Amino acid sequence: MAALLEIRDISKAFGGIQALDGVDVAIDAPGIYGLIGPNGAGKTTLFDVVCGRQVADRGEVRAEGRAVGRLSPDRLARLGFARTFQECRVFPDETCLDNVLFGAQDKRLGVEWRQLLTRGMGARSARRDEAMRLLTLVRLDTYADRPAAALSYGQRRLLEIVSTLIARPRFLLLDEPASGINPTLLNVLHDFLLKMYEERPIVFLVVEHNMPFIMSLASHIVVMHQGRVLTTGSPADIQRDPAVIDAYLG
Repeated sequence: MAALLEIRDISKAFGGIQALDGVDVAIDAPGIYGLIGPNGAGKTTLFDVVCGRQVADRGEVRAEGRAVGRLSPDRLARLGFARTFQECRVFPDETCLDNVLFGAQDKRLGVEWRQLLTRGMGARSARRDEAMRLLTLVRLDTYADRPAAALSYGQRRLLEIVSTLIARPRFLLLDEPASGINPTLLNVLHDFLLKMYEERPIVFLVVEHNMPFIMSLASHIVVMHQGRVLTTGSPADIQRDPAVIDAYLG
């Protein structure tokens, strides 16, 4: 049986900088997978390749046996790929509820004006209860009718993740979701992601520098260093691996 997500020999250079150098990652089952490593290890570039923002110089990405490495981001979205970015991306002038409902729009529509027309009609009524449930889980329900600009940075990060998850992706790539979030909201995020995985067993791939957060969240860790996969293993194995300690954790 083909892996759910397979990254084969991916390399990507920008001028004289080799960002990725023969990266191999195979994810055979749903789960929460951590992707860690020092700054410049190539983690975000790998996300960009997997999600269609960059085309690899060499290698391929396959989803359930299908080559997807050269598909555009919108076509990948239709196949169930979604991601967040290091820089939080929400619509600050829209209400929190509208941010989530916009994320729920059917990616197959493909035309923005048609998406906007449906916001106040069938899609809104069909998704509103779910949107409110998710906002409640991240303690943003009281902000539902307020603009996202009223939120703190950490709250906006939670809103962004909710707006991504409501579309029910099959592969969700989170780029430093814990960045800029205070300890209280970090606990909310941790519990929310675990609950979402329990409800919807999909592939979560999480880039993170907050080691306590990712080690308590993920069941499997991939460590990158200088554009390559240094090692993979359980959180416990990774934390005592001398090569990982020397390259990153030490």
